[in-house]
Amino acid sequence: MAHLLPLRASLPAAESHKSSSKPLKFSKRTRESKTPIYNPKKGSHGASNKTQKLNLEVSPHRAVSAVRLMRIELGGAFADLLNEKGKGSGDNEMGYVARTLGFRTRELDYRDLRLVTDIVGGTIRWRRFLDYLICSICHDENTFKRMEPLLLQILRIGFYEIIKLDMPRYAVVDENVRLAKVALRPGAGNMVNGILRKLILLQENNSLPLPKVEGDERTQARALATLYSHPVWMVRRWTKCIGQEEAIRLMAWNNSDPSFSLRANRGKGVSRADLVMKLNLLQVPHELSLHLDDFVRMKTGLQIVIQAGLLRDGLCSVQDESAGMVVSVVDPQPGESIIDCCAAPGGKTLYMASHLSGRGMVTAIDINKGRLRILKETGKLHQVDGVISTIHADLRIFAEKNPTKGDKVLLDAPCSGLGVLSKRADLRWNRKLEDIEQLKNLQDELFDAASLLVKPGGVLIYSTCSIDPEENEERVAAFLLRHPEFSIDPVDRYVPSDFATEDGFYSSNPIKHSLDGAFAARLVRDSESRCTISMCFLARSFR
Repeated sequence: MAHLLPLRASLPAAESHKSSSKPLKFSKRTRESKTPIYNPKKGSHGASNKTQKLNLEVSPHRAVSAVRLMRIELGGAFADLLNEKGKGSGDNEMGYVARTLGFRTRELDYRDLRLVTDIVGGTIRWRRFLDYLICSICHDENTFKRMEPLLLQILRIGFYEIIKLDMPRYAVVDENVRLAKVALRPGAGNMVNGILRKLILLQENNSLPLPKVEGDERTQARALATLYSHPVWMVRRWTKCIGQEEAIRLMAWNNSDPSFSLRANRGKGVSRADLVMKLNLLQVPHELSLHLDDFVRMKTGLQIVIQAGLLRDGLCSVQDESAGMVVSVVDPQPGESIIDCCAAPGGKTLYMASHLSGRGMVTAIDINKGRLRILKETGKLHQVDGVISTIHADLRIFAEKNPTKGDKVLLDAPCSGLGVLSKRADLRWNRKLEDIEQLKNLQDELFDAASLLVKPGGVLIYSTCSIDPEENEERVAAFLLRHPEFSIDPVDRYVPSDFATEDGFYSSNPIKHSLDGAFAARLVRDSESRCTISMCFLARSFR
C-alpha cells in the first residue's frame, strides 16, 4: 500500500496503514460506568457555537497535546497530522481544543509545534509503561479504569515529560495541574498534583515500581511488554522469531525518535543538490542517503521544511528510504506500462512516475476514491500527472474483468505495518495477533489478482512495510505454489547487496539498517531460466 505525506502534515504518514485507535486492553475505559471519578465541567464540551475565552495561562502545547491524544485514543485523529497553522486533517486543531476544553489558547509557535510532536508521539509510544506507573501510584486499578479520558491524558503527559523528556519537574507539575483545573475542575488539578509529586518522589529515590524480567517465558514477555511499552503478543512473537536480545533492540528502535527522509522531486526537475541547497539555506541539519541518489535524511527540522513550503510547492516529498528501495526493485524505465495495484495515496506511484521521463504510464488502482483524488492532485503538483492514470476499483474484481496488462505490476499490499512502528507510534496499539491471519488471506487474494495483470515475460513485485515472515516470505512461497508460471528474479541487481536476502528478496531491517522495515519480492512471469531459483526457495520455505 503506497503512502505519501499529506502536504499539510508535519510527521510522515508515509508508508502507514489506516487503523482505528483503541486503548490498551488492561486500561480500557469503562464507558458503561455511570459514575466516573471525574467529569468535565458543564459546558466544556459542545461549545463550538460560542466564542470561548482566550486563556493565556494554560500551556498551549500541553492543551493541544492532551486534546489530540484524546482524539487519537477515541479513534478520531491520526497522530501525525499537524501543519504550521495548527490545522490537522483538514480541520482547525485549535478549534478542537476550544470545543473540548471550553477555552482557547494562543496560537502555536515553532517551539510549541516541536513539543506537541514530541509529547504526542512519545506519550503514545510509552503508553503501556506510563499507564503501568499511573496505575501503580494510584494503588487502585478501579480508580485508574474509571478515570475520564482527558484527565488520563494530562497524567500521561506529565509522566512522560518527567520520566522521558527530563523537563523541570515542578514546572511540569504546575503546568499540568493548571490545565486540569481549568479544563476540568479544581479537584482534578489536586489529583494531578498529588500523583505527579508522588512520581517525582519515587524517581528521586530510584524506587519506581518497575516489573522484573523473570519467571517463565509468558511472565518475562509481560514484563518486557511493560518496560518497552509494546503489546504482549508482539513481544512473544518477536522473542520466538529473533530471540529476546534482538526483540529488545527492535522495541528500543520503535521507541526512539524517528528520523525522516526527503525525496527530491526529479519529476519537477529538482535534484538532490537543489534540495540540499535549500536545506542549507534553512539551516536544517541533514545527511545524504547512502543508498538512493534522490534522498536526504534528517532527525530534526521537518517543521522548518514544512513552514518554508518545500512540500507545498512540490519540491520534495517525505518518503522513507526503505520505500524508495521498493521502487528500485520495480526499476521503472521510460516507455513502460506499470500498474500500481494498491496505490493511494501514492508515494511509490509518484516516485515511479518520476522515473519515466514523460514516456510510459503508471496506472494507479485503489479502492479508496478520496485518496486517489489526492494522488491525482499531488501528481499535478509534482508535474508527473501526464504519466499517471487512476482507476477506482477493488483490485480483485478489476483484475478478473479487465484485460489490462502491464510490463510491471506492483502490489504494495495492506499489511500489519510492523516495520514502521517508529513513525506510526499509534499503530502498535491498533494491531492484534488475529489481524495478521486476516491480512494473510487478503494478501493472498490481492497477490492472485495482481498476477492476472502481468504480461507474459512481465514482472510482478510484491511488497509490504512489515518485518513479519508470515506476511512476506511465506506469502511469496504460497503464491509460487499456486502460480508455477512465476519465478524469483533476485533483487541484488537493483538494491545494495546488504538489503538482498539469500533467497533473492529485498528486506530492510530497522535494527540492521536504521530504516523502516520493508520487504519486496520481484517475480518474473514465464521465465524458465529462473525456475530453479524458485524451486530451491520453496524447498527451504516448506522444509
